[in-house]
Amino acid sequence: MDSFEINKVLGAVLGTCLALLALNIAANAVFAPHAPEKPGYEIAVQEAPAGGQKAPVQEADAPIATRLASADLARGETSEKKCQACHTLGKGEPNRVGPNLYGIVGRPKASHPGFNYSAAMKSQKGNWTFEDLDVYLKNPREVVPGTNMTFAGISRATERADLLTYLNSKSDSPQPLPKAAEAPAPAKQAEAPAAGEPAKAPAETEKAPGGPTANPPAPPQDGAQSPNVPSTAAPGEPKPQ
Repeated sequence: MDSFEINKVLGAVLGTCLALLALNIAANAVFAPHAPEKPGYEIAVQEAPAGGQKAPVQEADAPIATRLASADLARGETSEKKCQACHTLGKGEPNRVGPNLYGIVGRPKASHPGFNYSAAMKSQKGNWTFEDLDVYLKNPREVVPGTNMTFAGISRATERADLLTYLNSKSDSPQPLPKAAEAPAPAKQAEAPAAGEPAKAPAETEKAPGGPTANPPAPPQDGAQSPNVPSTAAPGEPKPQ
């Protein structure tokens, strides 16, 4: 092989190396990694509202007795459709993923025959009252940790009251609704006198200091003259006796 062929091969190899080096430099310039100013992961934190205002606080639910007083049975029947995937509601109907709910209001907890309750539910004591069912339906897993019930819960308080009203109607002996606490009566204020009407005198007459109430002097009798009034008789005329 002559020198001309050798130079061609070496030139080709050198050109290839130069091309690869140029591509490497260009790639590093385009896809250069960006090093963070501070090491670690960036965590998004919810910022407080501007102006120092506090985030709005969720209002507490009204008492269940107050909500039951205005609950609607028809709306509760519509809301009960959320329970039909796991429960039956008719008397004598079989259990499903959850127990039959006929007569659930007032029934002892974890007591329906033939259903295998979780250990967490078996540890619950007492009966299913309106108050207990209300908080349980809001978030079952928070009230009874470890329960097998996968229902996410009903966050709207009025919807839970409608549903409880309907569930209570599905029973041989529906439970009486709890009475809402009555507001205290306002204190009776003293009546102010009407415009132009004089104020009423006090019931008792003020007594003079040191003794009983002084009696007013009696009027003088006919023909008698008051001791403090000067006589009007003319000079020389006899004074009246």
